Amino acid sequence: MMDTMDKRDRAAQFRRRLARAMEERHVSQSALSRRVGVDRSTISQLLTDEGARLPNAHVVGACATALGVSSDWLLSLSERPESAAELLAGALSLTEAPRALVDERIFQWHQEAAGYKMRHVPAALPDMLKTRALLEWEYAPHLGRTADQAIGASEDRLSFMRRAQSDYEIALPLYEIDSFARATGYYAGLPAEIRHQQIDRFLELCEQLYPRLRIYLFDAKRLYSAPITIFGPLLCVFYAGGHYLAFRDRDRIETFTTHFDTLVREAKFTARQFPDHLRALQKGIER
Repeated sequence: MMDTMDKRDRAAQFRRRLARAMEERHVSQSALSRRVGVDRSTISQLLTDEGARLPNAHVVGACATALGVSSDWLLSLSERPESAAELLAGALSLTEAPRALVDERIFQWHQEAAGYKMRHVPAALPDMLKTRALLEWEYAPHLGRTADQAIGASEDRLSFMRRAQSDYEIALPLYEIDSFARATGYYAGLPAEIRHQQIDRFLELCEQLYPRLRIYLFDAKRLYSAPITIFGPLLCVFYAGGHYLAFRDRDRIETFTTHFDTLVREAKFTARQFPDHLRALQKGIER
């Protein structure tokens, strides 16, 4: 419609939309003429001229700015009256992220998307699947008393997942689970007993919750992913350290959903193979 509209139809649509924007914002012809910097008769002509001619770009842009709408909308090049800045603000938000995922915002996003499939690439092992011992080892030295909040938030999220009728897919880089099992890198110094307990916990949850919970391991040498959670068709959220970067526009959500699905499709170990890989890693952990 936008590219093939007849000039006369586009001009008529311009007049209707200009009049609508003025009415909704309670802006008179005199007031608009002052804001745009033209004679009142010019505004009157824009509203009543029955011809196919459109005003020049400067006048269209000035009218759009004065009325808080987009030039593209006035010219029927867009069905959204919001300005580009407003559209971006609505589609993208930046939220402060704590060291541990204890804030209410994360839980609200989960509740909002209840019933939809969740797709998750965690920054490390997923908090909601960790044992209390692992969470204490990880968070207590840095958070002190608030480590209990991190543990409580993780347990709440797992309880919610059990209740909600949502599928939950998790894609982990293969090196993450291997590094954990060997207590290297981020997990250096993690006692063997905690590692054994955590693998038992993974195996227990995989057995209890499959197929609603599915965990895949992808090879980061072939594929890369930043930490991200996709809440069905509603929202995708990147974890950027101190902040969450959240997108709500459909095109971005579809793009990142396709990215996640590629991680699953190209997984080194599928959800069915994940428990066997865990058992093999567990055999290499000394008691």
